[in-house]
Amino acid sequence: MSGERAPRGGGLARLRSPLFAPGDQPRKVEKALASDADIVILDLEDAVAAANKVQARGAVAARLRAGCRPGTLVRVNPRDTEWYLGDLAAIVPGRPDGIMLPKCAGPADLAALDHHLEILEVAAGLGAGHIAVLALVSETAEAVTQLDAYRLVPARVRAFCFAAEDLSADLGISPRRADGTLAPPLVAARARLLIAAAACGVAALDTPFPDPRDGAGFAREAAAAAADGFAGKILIHPAQIEPAHTAFTPRPEQVEWAQAVRAGFAAHPQAGTFALAGKMIDRPHLKLAHRILAAAGLGTAAGD
Repeated sequence: MSGERAPRGGGLARLRSPLFAPGDQPRKVEKALASDADIVILDLEDAVAAANKVQARGAVAARLRAGCRPGTLVRVNPRDTEWYLGDLAAIVPGRPDGIMLPKCAGPADLAALDHHLEILEVAAGLGAGHIAVLALVSETAEAVTQLDAYRLVPARVRAFCFAAEDLSADLGISPRRADGTLAPPLVAARARLLIAAAACGVAALDTPFPDPRDGAGFAREAAAAAADGFAGKILIHPAQIEPAHTAFTPRPEQVEWAQAVRAGFAAHPQAGTFALAGKMIDRPHLKLAHRILAAAGLGTAAGD
């Protein structure tokens, strides 16, 4: 394992709009791949019935071999299922940009996936670390209790993902109140995930919004997620792509400020602080500036 945070997965420059498509539904797969989503996740897990798992795996592997757009990922089945290793063995030779790991119960699951991917990458003629990982780390109460255990994660890990629906099912509660807001236990878990992601130097992706017909509701929730520090929001319908991009793309004035901060420290590399528009700027501001520029597609947060 390594604390290195250089991005892996050449097609994962931005994480604003990861869009799911069921792996056993070719029409939805093609629609997603033709969309403007930053990331397309071909799903072999929850969207596919057990009886169709092997068939869906073969279809997704064939689609990858035929060539896919940058930013194509596959959500494999959980590590403790009979399909997990078969999914990886079939998918890695197709050279996806990333793997989404569901039901990640703790650091051991990420370490195991990293090891399995290294072996399969070498066998497929890929460089070790070629395939990025997005990890669903909050789908059960037990997984939430493990969030504080993540320290140095494999360098290929790009994001921790929040999953309100799965966690609420494990808790035996409805995920949302009558006004659409998340139930208090989910709010607490969501905050813990944000902190764990920041501590590990990876992005955080917010839970899906369940009603693709409610564009205004999605826009409000996405804007709130961006304000809280999420890099993107998992999507279930192409109609959610444009409002996600609006919410998670920094405003022009934020980009202008970030560029000025970066330029100021570049001009004064030994300085701990300098003044910008009459306000003191210090090194933590530079870290924030890097994040803003990365979200705007003008750099990477690895320069923090």
